[in-house]
Formats: sequence, C-alpha cells, structure tokens
Amino acid sequence: MRKWLKDFRIQRGLTQEETAILSNISRSYYTHIEKGTKTPTVDVAKEISKTLKFEWVLFFNNDCSLKEQIVVTVR
Repeated sequence: MRKWLKDFRIQRGLTQEETAILSNISRSYYTHIEKGTKTPTVDVAKEISKTLKFEWVLFFNNDCSLKEQIVVTVR
C-alpha cells in the first residue's frame, strides 16, 4: 500500500473517485495505484501528482512517511 499517496489524497480532501477524475484516469486504476498493486506510467504519475500537489518522482522512490515526502516536495 502507498500510505503516503492516500495521506496526500486525504490531506487534499478528495475521494479516490475525485482524484481519478481530476487525474484523467479510471477510479479502478487509481485504486490499484494507491494500493500498490500497479505502478503508474510517467504520464499518469505526473497527472496524479499535479492533482495532489507533490513531485511525480515520488512514485519511483522508496516508500517513506508523509513528513519525509513533504520535505522532498518542498525542495
């Protein structure tokens, strides 16, 4: 599970459905990405990160806490 991704989504006050719509992907695909059963393409990672306001490369880094992710995003 990508807890950090869920944390970003919740922090923005969005449901999985809303996040998927705003990111131009299906809810099912987004759910798999959040659960960690699928890895997004670079284009999809960029769309989701734009929606949730973080750096898209976080999808391809090792999982870490939301606090650590925010430090990376702010840089």
